[in-house]
Amino acid sequence: MSDTVTAAEAMVAQLESYGVEYVFGTCGHTNIALLDAMGHSDIRFVIARHEQAAAHAADGYARATGKPGVVLLHVGPGMTNAVTGVMTAALDSVPLVAITGDVPSYYRGRHPHQEVNLHADGDQAAIYRPFVKRAWQVHRAADLARFTERAFWTATSGRPCAVLLSVPMDHFSRPVPRGTHTGYPLATPERPALPHEVAGRIADLLVAAQRPLVYLGGGLRRGPGLDALRSLVEHVDIPVAHSLMAKGTLPDSHPLLLGMPGFWGLELTNRYTREADVVLALATRFAETDASSWDRRYTWQFPPGQLIQIDIDPAEIGRNYPVTIGAVADVADAVRAIDAAVRDRQATPRTRPGLRETITATRRTLFTESRERGTSTRFPLRPERILTDLRAILPPDAILVTDVGWNKNGVAQCYELPEDGRFITPGGASTMGFGPAAAVGVQIAEPDRTVVALIGDGGLGAQLPAVPMAVEQGAPVIFVVMNNRSHGTISDLQSANFGRSYGCDFLGPDGTPYSPDFAAFGRACGADGYTVDSAAALGEALRAAIAARRPAVLDVPMVNEPVPTPGHWNIKDIYQGVFD
Repeated sequence: MSDTVTAAEAMVAQLESYGVEYVFGTCGHTNIALLDAMGHSDIRFVIARHEQAAAHAADGYARATGKPGVVLLHVGPGMTNAVTGVMTAALDSVPLVAITGDVPSYYRGRHPHQEVNLHADGDQAAIYRPFVKRAWQVHRAADLARFTERAFWTATSGRPCAVLLSVPMDHFSRPVPRGTHTGYPLATPERPALPHEVAGRIADLLVAAQRPLVYLGGGLRRGPGLDALRSLVEHVDIPVAHSLMAKGTLPDSHPLLLGMPGFWGLELTNRYTREADVVLALATRFAETDASSWDRRYTWQFPPGQLIQIDIDPAEIGRNYPVTIGAVADVADAVRAIDAAVRDRQATPRTRPGLRETITATRRTLFTESRERGTSTRFPLRPERILTDLRAILPPDAILVTDVGWNKNGVAQCYELPEDGRFITPGGASTMGFGPAAAVGVQIAEPDRTVVALIGDGGLGAQLPAVPMAVEQGAPVIFVVMNNRSHGTISDLQSANFGRSYGCDFLGPDGTPYSPDFAAFGRACGADGYTVDSAAALGEALRAAIAARRPAVLDVPMVNEPVPTPGHWNIKDIYQGVFD
C-alpha cells in the first residue's frame, strides 16, 4: 500500500470523518478528481442541473438537519451561478460549506480557461467575500486538510454562516501522506454561556415590568432552550412576538403567541410591541419588515421601552435599537439561565388578567376569517383557498418550504401551523427560486415526512431544475404552484402605487396572460403532474400526491390578490417621494 493518497482522497476521508453524508453540486473539469474520490466513498453526490439549485438544496438539507450543508462547484461560471444560493444561506445564518475548483495553480495569471481575472488574477473568491463568513484560497495541497477543518469550524461556530473553499484543480490530484485527514479532527463548538450576574439583572427587569414582551428570532429551535422559553413566558405570563424566521418555534395555538410584528403583523401585535416597557429579544436582527422600517410610530419604541438583546453575534446587538442590556451568548443557554433566575425571584406564577384571552380571541379571528375566505369556490382559486386545503389535508408533521410572495407572507401571517409541522423560508435575502430546490434538500434530510414546496409560478420558473433533481433522487416532494401568471406581489405593489402593472405579468404575444403547463413539465421530467381545473380539484390532487409518495407538480391557477398588510413598510413612502 502506498504511503500517499491524492489530496482529493484525503479530503473525502476527512468529510466522512466529519459526518458528511450528502454533497450537492455540479461537475466540471476542475472538480472531477474530487468527484472520483467521492465515488469510492459512502458520501452520496446529489447532482443538480444548475449550481443555484445545488446551493439551495444544500441549504434546505442544512436547515432540516442542523448539520452543515456541502455544495461542490466548478470554477468561474459554476461558482458564480451559485452566488444567490450561497448568499441566501449566509444571510439566514445557515451553515454551508461551498467547495469550488479553480484554475491550475501554475497557470494562475495567464488567463487560463474560465479564470476570473478581469480585475485581478485568479480572483474568484472575491466574488463571495461580501457575504460569506470566510473565504480560503488553497495554495498548497498540504494545506487542504487544515483549511477544510477551518471551513467546517467557521461555518458552524458562533453565528452559523456560509464559507468558501477555493481549490486549484491540480491540488486535488497532488499526493499527500496517507492519513493526513486524521490530524485535523473537527471539534464541537462550545458556545458562550450567559453569566449568572447578567441573567439576574435580566430577571429583575422582567419581574418588575408591567408590560414585558419576548421577541423571538430564528436562532432558537426545538430542544431544552425552547422548553425553557415556554417555562419562562408561561410562569410570568409574557406575550411572545416572533420574526418571520421563527414561525413555528412556538405553536401557533399557544395562548401567549402574538405572531409577527411589523408590515404583516396584526394591529394587536404592533400595539403590544409599541407599548412594551421591557422587551427580551432573542436571536433576532430586527429585520426591516418585522420592524416597520424601524419607524417608531408603528412597531418598536426604544426608548421609552427597555431592550434586552441576546445574540451569538455581537454585531447584531444594538445595530438597530439602543439596548439596556446586551449579551453575547448562546440563546438556548441564556433562556435556561433567565428562567431559573426569574423563578428564584418570583416562585409563584403570575397572571395578567385578560392577556391570554385577548391574544387567543384575536388570533382565532385571524385564522377563522382566513379559513372562511378559504372556503370560496371561486376559480381561479383565492390564495387562502389553497392554504385552507393544505392545512386540512397535509399530515400534521408536514414541512412547508416556501419561496417569496403569497406563499411566504401569507403562510407566515395566517396559516395555522400544526405543532409538529415546520415552516422553512428564505428570510434575509427573500430569494425567489429558493423553495423548489430547498424542498428537495429537506426531503432528502427527512425522507419519511411529507415535504411541500409551496411556490409561485415565478419561483418554479426560476428553478425548473429542481423537479428533475427530485425525480433522480426519488424525493417525493409535492410542488404546489400558486400560478397567477405574474410576479404577483410586485405587480400588486406597482398597481397600488403607480396605477398600473407593467413588466410584472407574464403575457403572450397577443397580450393575454401566459403560463407554461407546469403539470405537463412535471410529467415530462418523470414526476406526476396535476392540472387543477376547479376549486374541488385541488384537494383531490393533494390527496393523490400524498398517497403516491412520488415527486408531483400541482399547477394551481390563482387570482392575484395582495396579502393583508396591517403594518408599515417604508418602500410605500419612497414611491410617494418621502425619503426619511
